[in-house]
Amino acid sequence: QVQLVESGGGLVQAGGSLRLSCAASGRAFSSYTMGWFRQAPGKEREFVAAVTWTDGSTYYADSVKGRFTMSRDNAKNTVYLQMNSLKPEDTAVYYCAADVDYGLGYPPPDEYDYWGQGAQVTVSS
Repeated sequence: QVQLVESGGGLVQAGGSLRLSCAASGRAFSSYTMGWFRQAPGKEREFVAAVTWTDGSTYYADSVKGRFTMSRDNAKNTVYLQMNSLKPEDTAVYYCAADVDYGLGYPPPDEYDYWGQGAQVTVSS
């Protein structure tokens, strides 16, 4: 069983920055593919970013590319999502997710094995 705990959400003005963290349990964290997703009120969950376990490659949704940066620290069992130039449309609950046995690349949302409880990010205009 893997537990994921997000932190770092909050309220920020448009143009500001926030950094989300996701701490994971488990001794094999370095072999997990990790992802960030978000869900705004009345909308479906959407992919934000992912980082592979093989070489640390990162992937981003077009809507956040150039503004968000995902990274991982295997020594701390933690992934981060640095969010810059935030927009009101970034307002959502952000979830981290872990796939403990994926191969190359990153999985579709329904293949992730574990999810965190979510962190609220609110961007005011």
